[in-house]
Amino acid sequence: IAMTGRTQRRGALLFLDLDHFKVLNDSRGHEVGDLLLKEVAQRLRKVVRSCDTVARLGGDEFVVMLCELSTEQRESAAQAQRVGSKIFESLGKPYQLAGQSHRSTCSIGAVLFGPDQVQAADLLKQADIAMYQVKARHGNGLCFFDPQMQVDISARAQMEADLQTALSDNQFELHYQPQYNVHGQMIGAEALLRWHHPERGMIFPGAFIGVAEHSGLIVPMGLWALRQACAQLCAWQRHASCAHLQVSVNVSARQFRHPEFVAQVEGELQRSGAPAHLLKLELTESLVLDDVRDSIAKMQALRNKGVMFAMDDFGTGHSSLAYLTQLPLQQLKIDQSFVRHIGKRRADDVIVQTIIAMARTLDLEVIAEGVETVQQHEFLSSHGCFLYQGYLLGRPMPAQQLQAQAMAGLAPEAMPS
Repeated sequence: IAMTGRTQRRGALLFLDLDHFKVLNDSRGHEVGDLLLKEVAQRLRKVVRSCDTVARLGGDEFVVMLCELSTEQRESAAQAQRVGSKIFESLGKPYQLAGQSHRSTCSIGAVLFGPDQVQAADLLKQADIAMYQVKARHGNGLCFFDPQMQVDISARAQMEADLQTALSDNQFELHYQPQYNVHGQMIGAEALLRWHHPERGMIFPGAFIGVAEHSGLIVPMGLWALRQACAQLCAWQRHASCAHLQVSVNVSARQFRHPEFVAQVEGELQRSGAPAHLLKLELTESLVLDDVRDSIAKMQALRNKGVMFAMDDFGTGHSSLAYLTQLPLQQLKIDQSFVRHIGKRRADDVIVQTIIAMARTLDLEVIAEGVETVQQHEFLSSHGCFLYQGYLLGRPMPAQQLQAQAMAGLAPEAMPS
């Protein structure tokens, strides 16, 4: 930094992290991992100039400091990019580790500095942030730090702190989107999380679920939602017109994979006294197929207690029909991305018809989400889909409002007779 101030020539930090290094350590042992680190260090030293510095911070993290780059920012960035390309080329060649060939890739975050005075710690942090942008895109690339990255990181950290507060201060609530059958009878509702922020007002899940998943807060948030849904099911048992309503609750991957997930669901059902057969847990295809054996075991344990399961966003993942027949499912949910284009894209019409036919063959219920037009409803009902959810029939609403609607026993005005 001092040198750039004297010479006006820029420098750059390249923060490098090996991709999937833990897999090598776990599968072949730390001794083989150490061999790779030594070879990476040697290759890095060979691709830089004598005025540059290569350091290993710890673990599989290396930093390359480039000095005496161009005085022009664009040219110095291009020079740093060229060094990054040389690093990728060198580190991408096969390694011979303990008699076996191994290939490795890396993620690189880059930041330029000089001639303005900055703190060394800030530069390292910025290069680290840029590197994690590459990691988020599955690695094997280089990304320059952008000030907006720091803004985003700070906003994410603030959001995480606010979510912690929201949990402790009970700022969340559940809204319920009604689900109807073809006769216009309300058969249940999907529980959807809402956040009443004291300053920002109502916040919808799309704005905070990603942060919750990344931070792990999705697990206590999911448990809170499950607890509220069970309590609501129990409360509706006191009203004859609502006692039959099912409640669907979305389950995140981290929540489902938690070792205590089955015990948590069973505990909430027992604590609340809610009827298990009216609780429906919605799982995505990717979640279920990530570890099929574990998924089947957990689903079957809860199914034995009466809990129902639906596969959410069906058709958007990579379903295996062989696995689909093994899963204790009761319902497939047609993703709204297909419903939205009914009558507009022939391919989506065919996909919807195929899902309906497949569900019928497998003796599964099928429900369509995102039903917003009469035309969509008519297409679905004419092809054998008799359960619906969407703005045509009702938007998400507080529990009391949905209860009043159910007690009135009126079909939505927009629903065709």
